[in-house]
Amino acid sequence: MAKKFALFSFNGELACFSHVLLNAIDIYEKGYDVRIIIEGQSTKLLPEFRVTDAPFSALFNKVREKGLIDCVCRACAAKMGTLHDAEEMGLNIAGYLQGHPSILKYIEDGYQVLLF
Repeated sequence: MAKKFALFSFNGELACFSHVLLNAIDIYEKGYDVRIIIEGQSTKLLPEFRVTDAPFSALFNKVREKGLIDCVCRACAAKMGTLHDAEEMGLNIAGYLQGHPSILKYIEDGYQVLLF
């Protein structure tokens, strides 16, 4: 069984993204290595998490505080107009695959990749 998980979030629906956050916390609390990669439409959600009382903001911040967000896609955040938000939030920006994070990099580092 894999001990390392990379959760790639592409879906921009808040309810769907909340499942990425919930699963990351669950995996982390069970002692596994877990990383969240914020890609595609999910990058448009970043400004919502800057509002303290917004839905799932506390959960997002919990995940952030635990260091579970590995990166935000540079190309997708730029396309969604949220690159500045990601930078201001201090999130790691990745774009080593023509502006996007590489799934293969995580596989080569021993992560089981899950797409959301």
